[in-house]
Amino acid sequence: MTTETETDVFEEHRPVLLGVAYRMLGRVADAEDVVQEAWLRWSGADRSEVREPHAYLVRITTRLAIDRLREVKARGETYVGPWLPEPYVTDFGDSVPDTAERAVLADSVSLAVLVVLESLSPLERAVFVLREAFGYPYAEIAAMLDRGEAAVRQLAGRARKHVDERRPRYEVDPTQRRDLTERFLAAAAEGDLEGLMSLLAPDVRLVGDSGGKAKAPVRILETADKVGRFVIGAARKGVGDVSFRFLEINGGPALLVLSGDKPDSVFQLDVLDGRIQSVYIIRNPDKLRSLATA
Repeated sequence: MTTETETDVFEEHRPVLLGVAYRMLGRVADAEDVVQEAWLRWSGADRSEVREPHAYLVRITTRLAIDRLREVKARGETYVGPWLPEPYVTDFGDSVPDTAERAVLADSVSLAVLVVLESLSPLERAVFVLREAFGYPYAEIAAMLDRGEAAVRQLAGRARKHVDERRPRYEVDPTQRRDLTERFLAAAAEGDLEGLMSLLAPDVRLVGDSGGKAKAPVRILETADKVGRFVIGAARKGVGDVSFRFLEINGGPALLVLSGDKPDSVFQLDVLDGRIQSVYIIRNPDKLRSLATA
């Protein structure tokens, strides 16, 4: 196998590898580091013994991600305020033509699901990602993780039960979510509290992630009244030289707010029955760096 072919094979699988690593870690930079390490392992491997490059690369990436996740948990770092995953620009394009498969991939990378995955053990998270997001058979997952198939099935069952019990219910219709995002933005900009409240579910939650490095609520806000008043107040204070751009973030439409040419924040909504159930605001500048050229 020539060097050019080695590179071509790896690049063909890079989107899947990055998808696995990001869902495991919730951090774009860490996921890219893991994929780069997988490339180094791949380029130095004896590929005469590699029968299935795809399985080999996913196995390496998954194990590296597990190791990275264990390191993060072992450090026991404290995070200021609520934590949300780093925004991840998703564009499945023509690579995922099937609507049902696209919906599964979008759900598995959503902010709501990734927050729940943070509470799983590294092994449970790996099994959940490989099984639920990418549909690998239990036997293949067992081989990737050097575990028995029965043990993998138990891990999958525990992880799925945990996620199902804790994940918020929401709809993934991108057209409806974008429409409500535009109406949300218009009501906030106009200071229309009544109009904004009409869009919010009574038990809506606002989760703001600043990491202590920007202004955002240090606790999760709940109820339409508290969320509506906070949003109107924040809109009145405003951002200098503001502009907006819609992107597909974590499988759904999101609003990127720019101050000048620099990302200031990302807004995304979860919607159910035509009402906004959750408002996510990411303002930690460390998590917005990758969006500077988005």
